[in-house]
Amino acid sequence: MCTGYCLLPTEYCLRPTDRKAGYKKLIPIFLKLFFILKIKLTVIPIIYSDRLQQNKNKTVLAGDLGATKVNLALYKINGRDILIIRSRQYYCREYGSLKEIVQDFVKGHDEKPHSICVGVAGAVIDNKAGIVNLGWMVDGEEVRIATGIDNVALINDLEANAYGLAYLQDEDMITIHEGEKHKGNMAIIAPGTGLGEAGLYWDGKFYHPFATEGGHCDFSPRTDVDFELTKYFLQKEGIPSWDRVISGPGIHTIYNFLRDEKKFEEPEWLKEEFDEENPSAAISEAAINNKAAICVETMQLFTRYFARECSNLVLKMKATGGLFLGGGIPPKILQLIQTKMFIDNYFDCDRQQDLVSLVPIKLIRNDKAALLGALYYGACAME
Repeated sequence: MCTGYCLLPTEYCLRPTDRKAGYKKLIPIFLKLFFILKIKLTVIPIIYSDRLQQNKNKTVLAGDLGATKVNLALYKINGRDILIIRSRQYYCREYGSLKEIVQDFVKGHDEKPHSICVGVAGAVIDNKAGIVNLGWMVDGEEVRIATGIDNVALINDLEANAYGLAYLQDEDMITIHEGEKHKGNMAIIAPGTGLGEAGLYWDGKFYHPFATEGGHCDFSPRTDVDFELTKYFLQKEGIPSWDRVISGPGIHTIYNFLRDEKKFEEPEWLKEEFDEENPSAAISEAAINNKAAICVETMQLFTRYFARECSNLVLKMKATGGLFLGGGIPPKILQLIQTKMFIDNYFDCDRQQDLVSLVPIKLIRNDKAALLGALYYGACAME
């Protein structure tokens, strides 16, 4: 019989005479153990991951605040094991501040979290952030006073997405471009109501997420159509940043440009849909189903611009470790991203095709990545 420590059940501990007959029984067990180890090894080593096992029954209130809605969830974390206690989604337009929303979430519940961490769609300075696409100023100190919970942190929402990679597995990703496996920095880009961008610095052992406001850099036109669109944005929206172009509102503005300046026909049925649902969603859906030429051209331009800014971000971060596509839009237009046109425009950069081509590109299909990142930061970084 086996002596000492063993990972196998006792029924698989064999006498020498029984070993040959029992080897076949052991195969599925070894495969299962290998699979478990493999899953653990695929987790991206984010800074503070060495502290995960120190968390014993710690409760964290995690949040993801965008320009449209807020997702809140109360988690209990025990090492790598996560239990969600309760969660709720709030629409920002129905409230006046993040403080009100958090107060509503915690009222009437006895369990008090050890910490609160919220990823917010803005630049966080001194635990405060202005949400540009919402018009709110959020303040972690206000949330602390309102809830009586001492540990409150605001982090950028793309920084939260980056921290969330610590919990994501291969099944949470869709490979857009295989690239090559190299150690090095990573980057994440996420179009939604606005455009978020963040980096992950590789120190040789861990990845360190950091926020940027790169989405608000100037849009860079190349073609005659690009220059015409730039002029249209200047007249209608103001400075044409990537945030204004590669976003939900940007889709609608590109559409209006094609209708007003390029004289594309606008179907009557589509105008009726605009009254019933978000115009950007209606446009992208019509494009995917090839229902209107103006929508197809809108999303062709949008996809081309998205690919170009992906390339720009990879170059700025020297993201040889990989590029991740997050946000609400990419999973909804996956058919447009999984195309030769997207990859060709991604490669079409200034004399660095060799670098951008080796970078793996993966689309995050887990829509809770930012929430999990806020949980991770609240559990591991706030001590």
